[in-house]
Amino acid sequence: MQIRQIRNATIVLEYGGLTFLIDPYLGEKGAYPPVRNTANPVNNPTVGLPVAVEDLVATKFDAVIITHLHPDHFDAAAIKALPKDANVIAQSDEDAETIRKEGFVSVQAIDRVSRIGDVRLARTRGQHGTGEIGRLMGKVSGVVFEHPDEKTLYVAGDTIWCGDVEEAILAHRPEVIVVNGGSAQFLQGDPITMGKEDIRRTHSAAPQATIIVSHMEAVNHCFLSRRELTGFIEEMGLAAHILVPADGETIIR
Repeated sequence: MQIRQIRNATIVLEYGGLTFLIDPYLGEKGAYPPVRNTANPVNNPTVGLPVAVEDLVATKFDAVIITHLHPDHFDAAAIKALPKDANVIAQSDEDAETIRKEGFVSVQAIDRVSRIGDVRLARTRGQHGTGEIGRLMGKVSGVVFEHPDEKTLYVAGDTIWCGDVEEAILAHRPEVIVVNGGSAQFLQGDPITMGKEDIRRTHSAAPQATIIVSHMEAVNHCFLSRRELTGFIEEMGLAAHILVPADGETIIR
């Protein structure tokens, strides 16, 4: 497999002879207002794309997977740029209907798509924060990819470490895990994406897996930097197991 980190949670995955675009967030730097109720009121995205939108969407994707409909995972620029006949996979029938209303004509919920070619897909669940904030953030999902000639891949989506993540690891025993880091946080409450300790706990639950940290340094309420996280990983002696790619970087496993 090849996993190319684009920006935020947007990745391009080549797996089992197919190409997937996951969580497209394609707006220009500063195109959107800040996430409200945070300590860093700057416009989003906070960084530009490492590739031109036209070049990215010119790729023939076998599927576009949208783990949930927060705008940093499926934004106005992606709605405009992606071909309306793209094969889109959403986390639920409700999300699929919302995407269809944007003009997309081939949209299905992941529970209705168990296989594309020889690649098997399975939905996982997550917890996008704790308490009332977690409830307000709504339902989120991840995806497990399996193929006879590939390592099992678990893309966890926007979730903190929780029982859902632990259950997914126990059920699927992934050899590669993509987690969304950044420790995104509002002025009140706990983080809504993984921080340093969540990532460490993910490794502890799957010590055999390579963990790739996405969702870094692109949205104004993500306060965990790549530099801080890399320092923590090195201090814990986990640099061989946990990778923090730069935007535009490709990891092969």
